[in-house]
Amino acid sequence: MRPANQITAVADIMAGLAVGYVLAHHTSSDFAASLPLKELLLLSLSTFALYGGGVVFNDIFDLPIDRVERPERPLPRGDVRLMQAVRLGAGLLVIGIILAFGVNAFAGLMAIAVSILALLYDKYGKHHPVIGPINMSLCRGANLLLGVSAFPEALTSAYFLALLPLIYISSITLISRGEVGGGNKTHLQLAVLGYSLVVLVLLGLGHLFRYKVLHALPFVIAFSYFVFPPLLRALRTLEAGDIRKAVKAGIIALILMDAALAAGFTTFYYGLVVAALLPLSIRLGKLFAVT
Repeated sequence: MRPANQITAVADIMAGLAVGYVLAHHTSSDFAASLPLKELLLLSLSTFALYGGGVVFNDIFDLPIDRVERPERPLPRGDVRLMQAVRLGAGLLVIGIILAFGVNAFAGLMAIAVSILALLYDKYGKHHPVIGPINMSLCRGANLLLGVSAFPEALTSAYFLALLPLIYISSITLISRGEVGGGNKTHLQLAVLGYSLVVLVLLGLGHLFRYKVLHALPFVIAFSYFVFPPLLRALRTLEAGDIRKAVKAGIIALILMDAALAAGFTTFYYGLVVAALLPLSIRLGKLFAVT
């Protein structure tokens, strides 16, 4: 279920909720006092389940490949039977959708969209060099909008922000293609460009929204420090081990990207609350597989 990754999905919800509130109410001054805790809890549990279900099906569809390339994983190792995994994955997706409908119909429909996109990626998208990165990034973009959907009236204004995960996750997906056999230099160079675009967007959102760049800046700096060194190291060596480290750093750093969004739309302190998920994700990343 990739627990470390599931924490990053919760960060998407926390950031999306902040974006939705500000765009719906046209102010961030009373966000802390009016934080919708019920919606935050339901959508956080929803995305936790949706992400878990998506990666369980990823392992199900990858079983023939994993028997050769990743024999240490639970399914090829025989620790879990295939039908057990199918029931777990399907159950998690259903639970995630039900929890989202507990917020409102828009959230429920967005959860269905996340589920469909995840299954399409697991079965088909990941094997396509162009569609795969776009498919995966749409999953994360929809997950961010799942947080926004707590305030449905904000969705028409917030869809532009789905470009951030579109660029960022496409970059990570390009990097990840070298996890087993080694990296492709062109892919890694494109990922450097993608990461740089994400930084520029995070610093330029003030031209489009009520977004405080100074609140976001510390998290943008932390994000850059977290993702660029391992990526540049992988670009130098092109070795599979360094590629995996770059992918792992990129996935976990999603929390810092979300923290920058949350801080820019609300307050620096709310950004800190989102960033506080980072140590937990790092710790879980040492105990469980991330990629």
